[in-house]
Amino acid sequence: MSASTAAAPGTGRATRRPARRPGQRAADRRELRGALLFLSPWIVGFLVFTLWPVIYSGYLSLTDYDVLTDPEFVGLENYERMAQDPKVRLALWNTLYYTVLHVPLLVIVSLALALLLNQAGRSAGFFRTAFFLPKMTPPVAVGILLLLLFNGQNGLINTVLGWFGIDGPAWTTDPDWVKPGIVLMSLWAVGSSVIILLAALRGVPQELYDSAKVDGAGFWQRTTRITLPMISGTIFFIVVVNTIASFQTFTEAYTAFFGSGNTTYSNDAALFYVIYLFRQAFEFLDMGYASALAWLLFVIILVVTIVQLRVSKRFVFYEGEDR
Repeated sequence: MSASTAAAPGTGRATRRPARRPGQRAADRRELRGALLFLSPWIVGFLVFTLWPVIYSGYLSLTDYDVLTDPEFVGLENYERMAQDPKVRLALWNTLYYTVLHVPLLVIVSLALALLLNQAGRSAGFFRTAFFLPKMTPPVAVGILLLLLFNGQNGLINTVLGWFGIDGPAWTTDPDWVKPGIVLMSLWAVGSSVIILLAALRGVPQELYDSAKVDGAGFWQRTTRITLPMISGTIFFIVVVNTIASFQTFTEAYTAFFGSGNTTYSNDAALFYVIYLFRQAFEFLDMGYASALAWLLFVIILVVTIVQLRVSKRFVFYEGEDR
């Protein structure tokens, strides 16, 4: 059968497709060249600033490299060192603890605020802006604000708790409370998730709610049977994106507990994985070991994301999808 023929559906007979004219093929090539021309800044940027550094870091992870001298190939020594480094295990535990606590709380708070905004009417525009503004705060400022708000002696959080007769913990010095304090502070910037969820809520057909009300469904039933299934794809997106971001959390914790060089605070309790990686690379100039740490983080995030994608098939509903 020639390239210009194909079997007609349900008949088994070959039908002839119209041959593409030379002029049309030339137009297609010009269109492709134009598209590549417009995409070329991104393609060049991706190749130079993303793909090449990733590949080169893989090579550096097999070397002993201190920036000042040429890399010396050492094979898998950096990975063997990681397996024996107690700081790696501590940093991974701190990061996992933060992620498991941060992501569910962020989704719950964001969804609650989005549901409220969805009922706000004309004032929704003002509140959308108000919720999103903290997202514009520089992370370094958030790290400093963390120390001011969560100071165990005269911080605002413990002062407010004291009004209700609650003796607040030492958020910044007690190892048991350092990570919960950072998690609570991270909820400062849920604005972007709120906006995304609000857009998803606005896309749920009103007819579904009207039918549910006719059937006598209350608010809780409408939320669990209609709202959550209809926006489950958006919720899943927020979970995946924020899980990846949580594994890479750095700036706020580093600013609050490491940036000033102050050893008064419980630094080990705030030693997240990327902080340990950063210190190995830029404080100790152990770039080979830092590259190996980066590749371990890449593999962990990849595995976690694949697991989330597999699990999502059971819980995420996409409109028009056959079940």
